[in-house]
Amino acid sequence: MVGFGPADVPPSAAVKFVGAGAAGCIADLLTFPLDTAKVRLQIQGELRASAAAGKGSAVRYRGVFGTITTMVRTEGPRSLYSGLVAGLQRQMSFASVRIGLYDSVKQFYTKGSDHVGIGIRLLAGCTTGAMAVAFAQPTDVVKVRLQAQARRPGQARRYCSTIDAYKTIAKEEGIRGLWKGTAPNIARNAIVNCTELVTYDFIKDSLLKSTPLTDNLPCHFVSAFGAGLCTTVTASPVDVVKTRYMNAALGQYSSVLICASAMMNKEGPLAFYKGFMPSFLRLGSWNVVMFVTYEQLKRAMMAANHNFTAIP
Repeated sequence: MVGFGPADVPPSAAVKFVGAGAAGCIADLLTFPLDTAKVRLQIQGELRASAAAGKGSAVRYRGVFGTITTMVRTEGPRSLYSGLVAGLQRQMSFASVRIGLYDSVKQFYTKGSDHVGIGIRLLAGCTTGAMAVAFAQPTDVVKVRLQAQARRPGQARRYCSTIDAYKTIAKEEGIRGLWKGTAPNIARNAIVNCTELVTYDFIKDSLLKSTPLTDNLPCHFVSAFGAGLCTTVTASPVDVVKTRYMNAALGQYSSVLICASAMMNKEGPLAFYKGFMPSFLRLGSWNVVMFVTYEQLKRAMMAANHNFTAIP
């Protein structure tokens, strides 16, 4: 696929939509253990507080690989993929919208003009990010809840399966419970989408204009890695608050701001960067796999479509 030349005809919105969802799922399959480790590290402060209050013992996690090792030792290898089904459901509805529709929204704002400024790119990123959250929020809530629950002998689990999680949350917290944390998630994804897509877009354009690189695998790899690093640094604080709030028991926090304030008071400012290394490892690797796969899928789908239409 490395030498696959670009198609003569630009990929359609439908090709980008399907390609982005498929690429997101592939990236999730390969990086999901890092995402689960990130969630466990982000909620660790809450787990310690619960243990101190006599609500059970808390397993201490140290670093991303220490967290993965501890989970495998205490809960088994399958624990690393808790919430995977919801994660794949999320990518099919989330990546399809926020990444697959980005170019279309960008063109809508520029009214077909070839000149695309940074402001238009940011606006397009915010728009598709907010749209994606509106569609995919329930899948994100279920994914985080399943990743956060520990599988330990003698301890009852909150949810037995993905379907059970959807049903239980809707029954105990109402339909609004499935959209819990929408505000911080919109904020997070506005930041993530703007940073990730705009940075990828910008780095890729700069490499194509200023270096000998062509629109192919090395260019896609460098652009995706740079986008992952910038996104992690920018979005980590909002991501931690979002995870804590979405995983919280009913009534634990009355608002997102209360959740953020409690984190600051009890754990200090560094709490907002808990799980930074797994976030970076996950986002960096996720971006590389997703964008490289996405670019190649677009070309493959367009080539297949061209060959199909060329048949007399």
